[in-house]
Amino acid sequence: MFATAVRALLVVAGLGTMILGIAAIPGPDTVGALIMVAMGGGLVVITVLERQRYRSAEAERGGAAPGPGGGETGGAVDARFQPTAEVFVDPTTGRRMRVLVDPGSGERRYVAEA
Repeated sequence: MFATAVRALLVVAGLGTMILGIAAIPGPDTVGALIMVAMGGGLVVITVLERQRYRSAEAERGGAAPGPGGGETGGAVDARFQPTAEVFVDPTTGRRMRVLVDPGSGERRYVAEA
């Protein structure tokens, strides 16, 4: 989970690497320049596409703040989601996460347990 400033810095670094690579293409090391362009582009794409862990598409679209452990907030989960017996410990935060599932669609949500 990147902070907004870190994301912006990574995008700028990726774009800078791409520009330097494009500028170096006519030089003696065209392959190296193309690798720089690809690496910079990859950094930009990965940074833009990186998402919060354990969050639903609905929470992402709505811009909801992540709950404890990176999952959904405790009260934001629809009533159609039922708790399952599946729990795990998030290795990053050490929080115990409960898996909820919508029996109709199979969609899963993750909520930190107290």
